[in-house]
Amino acid sequence: MSSSSSKSSSSSHEIILTSSPHGAITAYDTTSGTVLARFTGSLSPRHGLVLAGKAYIAASHICPDTASASIHLYNWWSSTAFHHLPVPEPVAPLAATPDGSFLFAGGLSGEVYALAIPSGNISSSFRAHTAPVSCLRISNDCSLLISGGDDGVIAVMPILQLVDASSCCKDKNSSNLLLHSFAAHNGPVTDIVCFKGFCHSNIISCSTDCTCRFWDLFSGTKLWAITFPCPISSIILDPTDEEFYAAGSDGLIYKALLKIGSREEARRASELTATWSHQKHGAGILSMVLVNKAKNLVSASEDGSIYVWETDRGQVIMVIGNNLESISDLLVAKGMMGDHVKGPGVKGEVKAGCGESVGVSCQQISRLAEDLTAHEDVLAVAARDRSRAIDMLESAIGVYEKLLELIVKEAKGSSSKNCENKKDSI
Repeated sequence: MSSSSSKSSSSSHEIILTSSPHGAITAYDTTSGTVLARFTGSLSPRHGLVLAGKAYIAASHICPDTASASIHLYNWWSSTAFHHLPVPEPVAPLAATPDGSFLFAGGLSGEVYALAIPSGNISSSFRAHTAPVSCLRISNDCSLLISGGDDGVIAVMPILQLVDASSCCKDKNSSNLLLHSFAAHNGPVTDIVCFKGFCHSNIISCSTDCTCRFWDLFSGTKLWAITFPCPISSIILDPTDEEFYAAGSDGLIYKALLKIGSREEARRASELTATWSHQKHGAGILSMVLVNKAKNLVSASEDGSIYVWETDRGQVIMVIGNNLESISDLLVAKGMMGDHVKGPGVKGEVKAGCGESVGVSCQQISRLAEDLTAHEDVLAVAARDRSRAIDMLESAIGVYEKLLELIVKEAKGSSSKNCENKKDSI
């Protein structure tokens, strides 16, 4: 690898994370494609990977032998999960609040679970669908949880009601946990994204029914729809909020207009929908993300290949992945500086909130934690020694007090005898 490539890699602030139903979670550098870390022990289904704040990586896991299910929590400097959160049934899609305090999981039964992080305590659950939950998304203002199901339904739930156990009724049919739901597609909902419309918050949903449909989030009213030549599995928005990319099951990426003001514009948008690039994956595309300030698009396919595209030209500039393991999900972690390291951990610059850089690596944090533990041990020994010294001093003081009492008593006795001798002499 050239020195310029290494330098570029070390200055990157984004890494790609992929999960697999058959292998490890893998972290790649977005610039060089170098493998930075692998997190083992999770066999994750579709949409089963999410970042829970800046501290945790959460992954759905289904044991192939026992079919038992759990959610695994990882931190950035260990290759194995530090916590396994039990769930009542197998869950696939996950979503997390930006601060990482709560995690939402969609079950095979159609149930949606709200779990506190990192304890894993279930705050509430709600039957949102009559079929497995296929995707979960949090609204841009973090007030609503939006779920899509294999039943083609989209359900919208207030997050405050889901995470506040005291306000949630035990009755699973309670309307307190549901803002509204509506039949959105004729097939399973594969992805949902939120965007700001002209006056309201809107969402786009895609499906195996080959359509992307636009909805008013608060009323569930359909605004317009675009039909594609194949099922669509993932959608991402252009930073200008004027266009969006759609991932096709045919291995192609499509591009279409986002903002529509009239029925005529909606009709034209459907007609203008076109293949973004003539290059394609060898299998269906599962997920996409934009990186490097939207200069690059990263797409992951069912065959395990990951393409890095140049968005201006629509050309593949790098292929990563080994094509040996299928991919179930793809996401980008921002605020981490990738570096070439040996071992399981990810070395990187961790950024604090509001864009403030802490400027230390995860390995440095680990070493600091070890040093802190050692200092705590020293302080504990010192505290025990101090306590022992205080006990010895108190014991010595007690002895001195007794000696003083004896001395005073003896002095009084001697004085009394002297007085008696004087009286006898007189």
